[in-house]
Amino acid sequence: MARRGTGPSLLHLLLLLLLLSVHGEWVPGPARPRAGTPRGLPTMPHAPLPAGGQGCASLSVDSPIVLLGSAVSASCTVRAERCGGLQRAQIHIAWLLDSEPLAGRQQHGPAGTELSNLTLPHFNRSQARLWCLLQWNGTRQRVAMAELRAGYPPAKPSNLSCMLNLSDYGLTCQWARGADSLPTSVALKCATSRAQREAGAALTGCSPRDGRHHCTVPRRLLQLYRHMEIWVSARNALGTAESERLRIDPMDVAKLEPPALQSIEPLPGQPDCVSVGWRAARSSAHMELQCELRYRSPEEPAWALVSRARPARPPALRLCGFLCGTRYRFQLRCRRPSPGAYWSEWSPGKEVTTQEKAPAARLDAWWSTRRVGAGRRVEVQLRWKVPGPNGRLRGYRVALSPRQRGHGPLTVCDTSDTQCGFSAPAGTARVYLTAYNAAGESAATEVVLLEQTGQPLAGLRAVPSGERSLRVQWERPPGAVAGYVVEWQRVPPEPALCSACWQRQRGAGATDGIEPFQRYNVSVFPLYEDAVGAPAHIAAYSKQKAPSRAPKLHLKSISKSQAELCWDSIPVELQNGFITSYTIFWANSTADVSSALVPPAHSSFIVGNLKPSTLYKVHIMASTAAGGTNGTSLILVTTVLGEFLFLSLALIFILLILGTQDPIAALDPPVCTARVKKQLWPSVPDPAHSSLGTWVPPLTALLLREPPQVAGTRDPGPATISAVTVLERAPGKAAEAPSAAPERAQGYVQQPGARAAEPVQYVQVLGDDPRAGPARCPRGGSPRQPLLPYQNVRPARRAEPASLREPLLHFPLLQGLRLGGADELHDCQRP
Repeated sequence: MARRGTGPSLLHLLLLLLLLSVHGEWVPGPARPRAGTPRGLPTMPHAPLPAGGQGCASLSVDSPIVLLGSAVSASCTVRAERCGGLQRAQIHIAWLLDSEPLAGRQQHGPAGTELSNLTLPHFNRSQARLWCLLQWNGTRQRVAMAELRAGYPPAKPSNLSCMLNLSDYGLTCQWARGADSLPTSVALKCATSRAQREAGAALTGCSPRDGRHHCTVPRRLLQLYRHMEIWVSARNALGTAESERLRIDPMDVAKLEPPALQSIEPLPGQPDCVSVGWRAARSSAHMELQCELRYRSPEEPAWALVSRARPARPPALRLCGFLCGTRYRFQLRCRRPSPGAYWSEWSPGKEVTTQEKAPAARLDAWWSTRRVGAGRRVEVQLRWKVPGPNGRLRGYRVALSPRQRGHGPLTVCDTSDTQCGFSAPAGTARVYLTAYNAAGESAATEVVLLEQTGQPLAGLRAVPSGERSLRVQWERPPGAVAGYVVEWQRVPPEPALCSACWQRQRGAGATDGIEPFQRYNVSVFPLYEDAVGAPAHIAAYSKQKAPSRAPKLHLKSISKSQAELCWDSIPVELQNGFITSYTIFWANSTADVSSALVPPAHSSFIVGNLKPSTLYKVHIMASTAAGGTNGTSLILVTTVLGEFLFLSLALIFILLILGTQDPIAALDPPVCTARVKKQLWPSVPDPAHSSLGTWVPPLTALLLREPPQVAGTRDPGPATISAVTVLERAPGKAAEAPSAAPERAQGYVQQPGARAAEPVQYVQVLGDDPRAGPARCPRGGSPRQPLLPYQNVRPARRAEPASLREPLLHFPLLQGLRLGGADELHDCQRP
């Protein structure tokens, strides 16, 4: 009983749980969010509230859908008697907008209710949930919720257009709309009479699906050949928007099927005219039509359009002004004669070739001459242009005389090109140029080959007039001038002379057909009444850019303090503009980069103030008025000493080597030559002139006898002897007698540690009287007679005196000798 006033009873708790389970507003103990609860919303722990009936709280808003940014007002009302006996003083109302806590104004309401009002001055969310919470004993529970949305009224539809399809007579309309911020319903409205429009009883023609911006009104809702009003209506919770009214006759916006061209024929006696026959499509045969005809030749990029013509019945069109002997392609399309009608697709094309007639226009020619063959003949380069339409021309003829009755002219050129080069006798003053086709030949154009005399023009200049044009200007010369000829040629020149790269002008003007980033030589000839003035020349670009590549650097010479560099010029076609300068850059690993500007006419440069024995990195940059291009780098290393000092030290060093014993004699040329030869090519003894020839004849048989073979050794092969010296023993000196028979001889092999680069050693042989005892054959000798790099491979010895050694007889050098002399040579021992 003591705890009665401190909290609710167990019965009250059970009734509260039952109430929560019925209404589904409060979530019991485990924090499981209710379906539809936004993520991030804090779960409210269950609080034991007094038991009561249903309808504990209610939440109301002035408008659940409002304009974005406008105010929203809401109120939450709690009835204490329906909250399970919850005391009125215990009710504390709180607010939550999604997961954001808000504070309202709570007050007592009528009939024992508690009321909390909330105002959101600026609701800037497109969608949110507003919760009403009850707070009791420090815990909060959700008791009511309202969905809030914000957006804008629908955007006004625009660009409404409709087209009638004659296959099913359905009227398809399309329009443009902006993005929707709220759910919006769109419908295409139709009104066939003024009464319907005024009464607002318009029909809904169609509604688009899946947010599309087009739909089709069925035939049953249309009235053909009568005007209707059509518009688009868009509606959402904040308002309605309608497009502009479109008042049309559905047949006026019908798209017809394309007509068909039946025949196109040239008119007899009129080679520049054709007759066009056509028929309308079956679905539009009963309608009044307006048609367009277009044509072009294969050489023309654009179509020529005949103004909108209304064909007569029977349908026939007669057109003139075509080039003779030219093939044309024709197409036709039609529509209803109303401003908003749609053109049909173009009909399939049909071709025709007009009749030919003899050319009638006079040719415009230009020439250049050059004397050859010691002045007895002249080479003429003739170029011409065909002014105006002349139909299809098959070729051109150049003759030295005009056509006369009874015999033809002397033709020097017959070509289909617009230029010709030929040779004529010196003194030829006129040539005659004609054009011909299958219908005949034009009248001859007389070309007078005037001599080039007079002074050239002054003040010639050429400036860009666009990427593909140059404006050429000059000062007018004194005297009467009939005109000028401007000629331009690409550099380097093309394989064939450009026949169209010239034009006649009355004064300064622009030349077209210029390629950007390419150099052109421009020449201007003044034309007088009876002569052609000497030309003036200038080089120009219509547009420049950085060179395509820079020249490659080459090292010409280098010393301890400077390096001379050179390079080749860039080909003209890769310069992309006039070279304004070359810039040389050089730097070592520690110093800053240095540079020098070189004029474009130079092709070499000397880099000075370099450090001795230092590595430098050098590169070149070629520049035009529009930019520069860097070349590849060149690595160079300066020398330690100067060239003169290096040669002086080398000469002193050689003199010191040659003159160590007698410096004065070293300067004598014969002595110097002998000493150099002795140092570089030492004398080698000749074995053929040695004293081995004094040995006894039995030595030859001993040397030629097959030496015994010892197991485990290999024959080193025959040895070539270049020098053997025999030293005879002085008479009277007793020889040492052997104490025992010599053991079997072993072969000599090359030392394993010997290197091929070491000096080759030679052998010394000591000779003596065979009666005086065995001779000693010591190794060593003078430095000029070294020993060969061989060693003796000795087997295990028997018990014998240590003084006995293997015989010298089997030494490889001695096996190559054929000598006569002492037969006791086999007793010679090595030490």
